[in-house]
Amino acid sequence: MPQTARPGDVLADRYRLVDLLSESSGGLFWRAHDRVLERHVALHVIDADDERAPGLIEAARRSATVLDRRVLRVLDAERLEGVCYVVNEWGSGASLDILLATGGPLAPRKAAWLVGEVADAVATSHAAGVSHGRLVPENVLVERTGQVKVIGMCVDAALHGLPTDGTATDVVDLAGLLYAALTGRWAGVSPSAVPAAPQEHGHVLRPRQVRAGVPRPLDALCEALLNPYAARRDLLDVTTARGVAAYLEDFVGDPTGMPEALAAMIPALHRPTTIVLPPVPEVLPHEREPDPAPRPGDQPDDQADPQPEDQPGPTSPRAELPTEAGLPIFDDEADDVTWLERRTDPVPPPPPFEEPPSRPLFAPEPADGAPVRRPRVEVLHGDAGPHAGGGGGGAPGDPSYWPWDDGDGRGTGSALPAVGEETEQLEPVPGRRWMRLAIILALCAAVLVATVVGVNLGRGRGPLGTGSQDPPRDASPSARALSAVPVRGVTDLDPQGGDGEENPDLVPLAADADPATAWRTATYEQQLGPGGLKTGVGIVLDLGSPQEVSEVGLTLVGAPTEVSVYVSDTEPTAVRDLTLAGSDTLEERGRVELEEPTTARYVVVWLTSLPAVDGGYRGEVAEVVVRG
Repeated sequence: MPQTARPGDVLADRYRLVDLLSESSGGLFWRAHDRVLERHVALHVIDADDERAPGLIEAARRSATVLDRRVLRVLDAERLEGVCYVVNEWGSGASLDILLATGGPLAPRKAAWLVGEVADAVATSHAAGVSHGRLVPENVLVERTGQVKVIGMCVDAALHGLPTDGTATDVVDLAGLLYAALTGRWAGVSPSAVPAAPQEHGHVLRPRQVRAGVPRPLDALCEALLNPYAARRDLLDVTTARGVAAYLEDFVGDPTGMPEALAAMIPALHRPTTIVLPPVPEVLPHEREPDPAPRPGDQPDDQADPQPEDQPGPTSPRAELPTEAGLPIFDDEADDVTWLERRTDPVPPPPPFEEPPSRPLFAPEPADGAPVRRPRVEVLHGDAGPHAGGGGGGAPGDPSYWPWDDGDGRGTGSALPAVGEETEQLEPVPGRRWMRLAIILALCAAVLVATVVGVNLGRGRGPLGTGSQDPPRDASPSARALSAVPVRGVTDLDPQGGDGEENPDLVPLAADADPATAWRTATYEQQLGPGGLKTGVGIVLDLGSPQEVSEVGLTLVGAPTEVSVYVSDTEPTAVRDLTLAGSDTLEERGRVELEEPTTARYVVVWLTSLPAVDGGYRGEVAEVVVRG
């Protein structure tokens, strides 16, 4: 059945085959569906007469004795219907080889934590007397929650015809897993689809020779296990899976956030696809089918002949209704509804408008001795008795006299009221216009004085332009012409590192007068600072003899970079005991000015915050110039 099985077939009347995942020497690896427990399972199937069948059943029984949450357990094993099969738990996620193919090598702490989890699970199985036998990247699964699972404990080796009692092989394969996670190359014993690690004279190259930035503790562990005769193994006594797990646990430290970081690297296997449906055909309107003609038997015999449209038929007399408007009558006792009837007599027209009185073209002649026109002020302050009432009969000498008043109260000034005391407020106040002009001139003078004072102060003079009131000061270092101080030597400074080195072979590139070359730090997964692996890293500039230092110019790669400058008369080994001379946050080109010029021989350029790069944080110093 293994060679003729197809998706949809049912094995042992329980396991329905879904997907064929791999095939090896006649052995099939299926993803199946358990119809009893309604879940997916992993199914290994070979022929019942295969020489590996007894060993596969025995390996399944031994694997079932391992109780660890990181090992996918054996659920069933049987020889039935001409086949031998083993059922394991199903894990959902991505194997290590897929992570390396899609995302490249892992960060050192991620790689150490992942392999440490595998080593701890393998140590538990070794304590139970069971070895895996084939620890390859394909058998290390990272679930979508970030948890690490081991696939095929003892079963996968039996399926490939390998011995199942090699604990030493598991330890070497653990180092191979760490090597693969750090470099993307496989250096273990068992064959894998991951590209093989490069070798030199029959020995696997160290991880630091394949990929820059690998920490020395991890590099030493791989060297001790993969090249036991070439390395000084006495310096690193790790020979068991438990020892490997403890070593990696010490390197990782606090594992908080590691599962989430690995889960974020899992590629999205099931992405939503957009389904485009075909357009719906347009529904066009159609004419309504005519009604079928009535049959002759359905028509009545006494149907009246239709009358022409232009001749109206006879109408019956309209019945008298209590109301013509059709409104209800709420008074049942009174039948008089004449108030609702339509009015038949026409409404009389409104009375005609009166003709406006004629106005004279000229004012009447005033009396003898009276002026032809008198000021309006006299009218406003005059007696309002006869004039307020509309009479215009006053004489020209009378205060109520208005020359255009026609006497009937409809003259031009007949409706002019007597203002009284309020009218007196309309009189102009003497001197108000001059006061406004004086205020405007004062404001203009104040603005002019403020402008002159501001210009004089901006030019370094006094408020009156006679020169600065402050005594002259010494010119600052930035104002004076500074000259470059020659650098006699450059060394790296990494007091918090395990080996005390930070790419020492690249340090001379920071002061070679070539901005195209640069000294760079290691790539850190966390930013420098109190919460990171280190608080800082830097380089030491040797000026040869005590020199005056005013500023340090830097050409950096990436931004922003926080830089602190320390000075010392003796060669420093740390910055804890040094005095801070200046600090600043720089872009790709900038300078750090010292608070005051200082005479010293050694200048420390200390990086406390690095720019973000792919995979973490890294700082690069392309050129450094000391000026004084």
